[in-house]
Amino acid sequence: MKKIARIAITIMVVFAFPLYVFTSQVRAATLTNASVTLDDSRPSNAGTIYTFSFQGVTAANVKCIKVQFSDAVVAGSKPTGMTLGAVTVSSSTYIAGMTGWTPTITDASGLMTFTNVTGASASNGNIVFSNTITNGSTGSVAYYARFNSYDNTDCATTPRDNAVVSFIYTDGVTVTATVDPTLTFTVAAVTSGGTVNSATTNVTSTISPSTVPFGTITTSANKIAAHTLTVATNAANGYTVFVRNTQLLTSGSNTILAHTGTNAAPSVFPSAGVTEAFGYTTESVALSGTAGRFSSNKWAGYATTFGTNEVMYSATPINSTAVKVGYQLSIVGTTKAGTYTTVVEYSAVPIY
Repeated sequence: MKKIARIAITIMVVFAFPLYVFTSQVRAATLTNASVTLDDSRPSNAGTIYTFSFQGVTAANVKCIKVQFSDAVVAGSKPTGMTLGAVTVSSSTYIAGMTGWTPTITDASGLMTFTNVTGASASNGNIVFSNTITNGSTGSVAYYARFNSYDNTDCATTPRDNAVVSFIYTDGVTVTATVDPTLTFTVAAVTSGGTVNSATTNVTSTISPSTVPFGTITTSANKIAAHTLTVATNAANGYTVFVRNTQLLTSGSNTILAHTGTNAAPSVFPSAGVTEAFGYTTESVALSGTAGRFSSNKWAGYATTFGTNEVMYSATPINSTAVKVGYQLSIVGTTKAGTYTTVVEYSAVPIY
């Protein structure tokens, strides 16, 4: 009888040990390195993306994922002002893809669950909840997200993983900086024997003061000079450089007419001795409108207003760009003697 009693006791001990082990297995594993990241942490920000990341995941089948947003670690209420909207999973490596999972969103309590009757195996990774969540309205207060997973669509039994992560809404730091508008514009001389838009200069222009000293001109050769214009600006919409002269080339009551080409339709300059003409050209091939309209040695006559007489242009800020602008003068045998003068002006206009 004693031997039988010992056997009965042994049997009872064997049954007791598995019961203890079984109880420990049904507990959810606490995840490690768990976190939630917000792509925009400002209070009341609409369309925030919440990314949950985990390590220490139980490599087992999962049929339910539950996330409870709360103002307390245990129980509590949804963060004030938070709305969940029609939240979906935009990507997941915790459950690969999560295709075919059904969302159930209970906005009033801040609860969202995702279920799948077949389920899938979980692994270390993350879950990204799409941007239909509006952040709570209170900043600098700790809030919590309780994460649980289960191998049952009742989202209560057969737990797998759990974690409680904390997050804070914050307005952040407003950073301000002022960048002053900038513009530099310089005019540089071009020597005789240079080129401007395929024409060869035969006059050296000067700086300080800026002049074009054509000197004595005859009907046997036109006079050609040039300056180099350099512009730099941080204006958001770039700049335009316009040109004009204050008057026709004038000596007393006598004048020399402007070249007949226009800025919109420049033309070939007349040969020496053919007609009186004074005009300009630009090497720019980036003008507004027809960008390279002055190419192939085309010229335009000066106007006394800036108007649309552009010689340089950019639609964007420019660190520095240089363009040569030329001057050409021709006379005929009946051009009256005298010293003819005018002032050519440039206007560099940044467009902010």
